Amino acid sequence: MVTAARKCLHVLTLAFLLPFALSCAPGDREAPDANGPPKETASAASPYLFVWAGAVNDGDSDFLAVIDADPESARYGEILSSLSVGLKGGAHHTEHVMPAGDTLFANAFQAGTTFLFDISDPLDPKVAGSFEAMGEYTYPHTFERLPNGDVLATFQTMGEGNEVAGGLVELDPSGGFVRSSAAADPVDPELRAYSVTPIPKLDRAVSTTSDMWEEHISTSFQAWRLSDLALLHTVRLPEGPLGYEHEDPAEVRLLPDSVTAILTTFTCAMYLLHDLETDEPWAELVHVLPWDAYPNHCGVPATRGRYWVQPYARGDSSALISMDISDPSNPVELDRLTLDESWAPHWISMEPEGDRIVVTSAEGSTLYRVLIVHLDPETGSLALDSTFRSPGAERPGVSFDRTEWPHGEAGPARPHGTVFSRRH
Repeated sequence: MVTAARKCLHVLTLAFLLPFALSCAPGDREAPDANGPPKETASAASPYLFVWAGAVNDGDSDFLAVIDADPESARYGEILSSLSVGLKGGAHHTEHVMPAGDTLFANAFQAGTTFLFDISDPLDPKVAGSFEAMGEYTYPHTFERLPNGDVLATFQTMGEGNEVAGGLVELDPSGGFVRSSAAADPVDPELRAYSVTPIPKLDRAVSTTSDMWEEHISTSFQAWRLSDLALLHTVRLPEGPLGYEHEDPAEVRLLPDSVTAILTTFTCAMYLLHDLETDEPWAELVHVLPWDAYPNHCGVPATRGRYWVQPYARGDSSALISMDISDPSNPVELDRLTLDESWAPHWISMEPEGDRIVVTSAEGSTLYRVLIVHLDPETGSLALDSTFRSPGAERPGVSFDRTEWPHGEAGPARPHGTVFSRRH
């Protein structure tokens, strides 16, 4: 059986994936390929994209690339700088959005290594540090900033191999150890610490439990007390009518109230989480997208106001889907952006102070490209930015299928975790 882990390992080993999908809806449409949406003014746009890319060829290294993301710039879509880390380790997740400050955490999951990038000078990024295990905790995966500037991280496992579940580790901004807590719980023996979302207003954090190594199928989420990382509850997701909706819990996102949480699974279901601050948290299945088998999956979602944007990879049905989550118990599909060519959108991240979405892919013809999509703040409609492209290219998107980079000669790379810079 393929699990979220398999799916993710698929992502890493093949094309660095992360699965997840949603439900059907009206009005599939093709993305415009002539004129993109109106350009933003330079003052309203994030000037750069930071792209964490994994080397394909043996002997090459993973690297951080910096792309000009200012629509008013004459170099829009050009790779301005890149920094090799000296390791081919399966470049995977960065933080989901660029945090305040000048440091970005990024993991090379297959190598069990995390890098801290100093981007105080965006055109000259530097490695500010790196780490592997934290005590017994191994294979870091997800990083989320806390209000005090610390970083809450999931570590998939303890020790070598994939025998013992990992847990949560709090790190200071420079990657130093603060505290930790183990995730293992007999309620779900298959769980592995996958992704985590802090909920400071409730003094809670919620983590998901998919196995990146594709050996276990988990069906639970975990609730923690944020202030001391005490594990409070491991809660099984209820099965849906199809029998697999609860498998491979993937990501949790907060709604605009910063309290209401929706959890997604790599098998394309959405669960509304209830009563997280109580002794009896529970989950309600609220939405499902068609899914059959991996590598089909739903990827890393993003929210902006009342909108939920979901990457959906399912053969010819691959799309970005926007939904209205004003009523979180009843997500309503608003728009679906498809491409003429094959693609499997996987990673997305919202512009911190704008309405653009950066997209990287798991496989297909978009595997080696970085795309930008616009989310209409009034209607929730999605439109491909056809002006964002490599210099002289016929197709939208910045290509990472090349043999020369600012850091030197090297082969193609697969962009994965990618975030917009902040304006200031």
